[in-house]
Amino acid sequence: MRHTTLRQLEVFNAIVRHGSFTRAAEELFLTQPTVSMQIKKLTDAVGLPLFEQIGKKPYLTDAGRSLYKFSCEIFDHFARFEMTIADMKGLKQGKLRLAVVTTAKYFIPLMLGRFCQRYPGVDVSLKVSNRERVLQRMLENEDDLYIFGQPPDGVPTIAEPFLENPLVVIAPIDHPLAGLKVIPLERLVEQPVLAREAGSGTRMAAERLLAEHGLKMKVRMELGSNEALKQAVIGGLGIAVLSRHTLPLEFPGGRLTWLDVQGFPIKRHWYVVYPEGKRLSVVAQAFREYLLQHSADEPAGKVEAIA
Repeated sequence: MRHTTLRQLEVFNAIVRHGSFTRAAEELFLTQPTVSMQIKKLTDAVGLPLFEQIGKKPYLTDAGRSLYKFSCEIFDHFARFEMTIADMKGLKQGKLRLAVVTTAKYFIPLMLGRFCQRYPGVDVSLKVSNRERVLQRMLENEDDLYIFGQPPDGVPTIAEPFLENPLVVIAPIDHPLAGLKVIPLERLVEQPVLAREAGSGTRMAAERLLAEHGLKMKVRMELGSNEALKQAVIGGLGIAVLSRHTLPLEFPGGRLTWLDVQGFPIKRHWYVVYPEGKRLSVVAQAFREYLLQHSADEPAGKVEAIA
């Protein structure tokens, strides 16, 4: 392994990411024979096969998986070093890897844009997925920071609130409950409810509020996205609980309205989260500080109160 080069590890990592020797060669501007030769030298240095070919796709062996984890750590250390040196020069540059739950896509891109205007040397990788997948990414340490509407339970993390995230009940504008004041929760649970998948932070918060009053909502349909929920509500299939951040264009007016229900809006926050003990890069630390210090100045943070 002493004769292993960074170029060989770079080629190896590209093959793993793309699942293809050809696409790895294209990314690195190398010929395919050159890629194959680099992998042969790396395999000889390790002394065990790194890939097994099944059909046309290469799959990692146990030795390959170990090497991939090790090589990712090496490149991560190099990236941290480059960011540290840039910071010493009075610059902020490097890559920020961010994973966020689906609802956060309504405001995080705007905040990222403002951050990158301030630090133009920063490149951003943004992954948007459901809560379960983002949690899995965090457990596998795939990103620098994570955005949750509710910090994960049972996982040692640092979770810091940075932005209000009120949850409201929405309905079609011609719904029988529209316009009523302080609607009892008992009337809410009589309505068919459209909800995100089980495990969604929004759904858990609504279920918790109802459980505190000995009530349970009647879920008519589960949908996998906030946009689908809004369209289903407009279609008259039921009411839904959503983050106020998903509704910037519909209120006031439009085909949707919010209901003045007892206990709503549910007052929550967005959290920037990372595993306990994780050493943040210079860029990740800068973005964390930006969220904590400047989120109130962003349009996403100016959420209208419900009259």
